[in-house]
This record gives sequence, structure tokens and C-alpha cells, in this order.
Amino acid sequence: MKSDVPENPETGLQLPVHVAVIMDGNGRWAKKRMLNRVKGHEKGADAVRMIVRASREIGIRYLTLFAFSTENWQRPKAEIKALMTLLKRFLTSEKQEMIDNNIRINIIGQMERLPSDVAAQLKETMAETAANDAMQLNLALSYGGRAEIAMACAAIARKVKDGAVDIASITPELVAQHLYTADIPDPELLIRTSGEYRISNFLLWQAAYTELFITPTLWPDFTREEFVAILSEYNKRERRFGRADD
Repeated sequence: MKSDVPENPETGLQLPVHVAVIMDGNGRWAKKRMLNRVKGHEKGADAVRMIVRASREIGIRYLTLFAFSTENWQRPKAEIKALMTLLKRFLTSEKQEMIDNNIRINIIGQMERLPSDVAAQLKETMAETAANDAMQLNLALSYGGRAEIAMACAAIARKVKDGAVDIASITPELVAQHLYTADIPDPELLIRTSGEYRISNFLLWQAAYTELFITPTLWPDFTREEFVAILSEYNKRERRFGRADD
């Protein structure tokens, strides 16, 4: 079962509506070159720009990037500060391009945990791109799949307690409506770079039937050509959702 999106004229591919990416390998990229980890994150930001532009040009409607997890708060304070500085710089430098290319930016995760200046820049960029509708860029920031599901359960429990929801009416669809991604279709394709075979607490609910693609390429080295090659591989897969072959 493939996406209803028409074939892209450049690639000739039937496109997934929603692509998610675990951008892994910045630190290892820097270590291989005997550089500070921050240099790896800086180079990784170039790959972010590449995949956002490529996704918009190719015709992807939703792109979700795992930028910073709830567990990443345990990293050294200097690295966290550098990551937040890079994030703010990206939001500032890329805002006009997102506006010009009709890209809306959205955040999934615990935005209240972000530094106040970063949160303010996020809100400004989200507001200025809110009317854009060609592509939505979701940045997963201070995001954790288990925390998201727990949040949804707590919200539903409050409604049950208040009498607004009956226990018998709790369905997967109701749970999905209380996630950060309530208005976003589940990803058809999840790419993880750096060769690690795990999903690291990312989109645990949403990725139930997502096609996974693991590449050994470190994130800073990820290219448009490899992205298109992965989309081509996605085209060869049959998504049966538990059903038998015809």
C-alpha cells in the first residue's frame, strides 16, 4: 500500500507523505577527524538544511527530525549550550527560506524545558510560518516517546475523572488525538543514520507500521543522493499492515 501522493517528476518515485529521521553520528563524525563534538553538530546542521530543501523540492509533505531527546539533557552542559545556540541560529538563518518556500515549522516535545531565548525564537518562527502549507517541518525537541505516551494517558485520565470521557470509549484513535502529533499522519518511512539498529524512544506510538531504513552513513555525511536512493528503496517495499499478500 503506497502513498496517495502522485509520483515526483524528478525522481519518478511514489513518495511517502511523512518521513522521519533520527539524525545520529555527529559526535562520531567529529571524533574520526579529531575534532570537538560541537564541530560535528555544526556540520550536522548543514545536513539538516540539505534534507529540508530536498524534501520540499521532491514533494515530501511532512518531515520530522529528531533534534534533541529528553535523554540528551544528561549530556555535558557545554554541549547542550552549543546545541541550543545552533538551534537558535538555524531558526534565525533559515526563517526567510522557510517563508519563501511555503514551509511551516512545528515543534513536538517539551518546549517548556528549552532555554527562554530559544523558546522565544521558536514561537516567533512558528508564528511567521503558520500559514504555510506546502510542507511541515517538525522538530522533535526535548522529545521522548515514552514521555509523550504518558502525557497522553494523563490527559485522558483527567478527562475520565471529570466525566468528559468514558473508559469504554478509550481507543487507539483517542490516544493518538492526545499526542504531540495529533494532526500529523504517522510516518511511512523512518531513516536512522550512523548504523545503529534502534529507534531510541522516537515516535514509539506513531512508528507502529513505519518502514525502517538504517544507513551506516554518519549524519553530517548524509546527502541528497542517498536520500533519493532510500526513497527508491521505500518504493520496493510492500506495506501490508498485518494483512496477508493478495
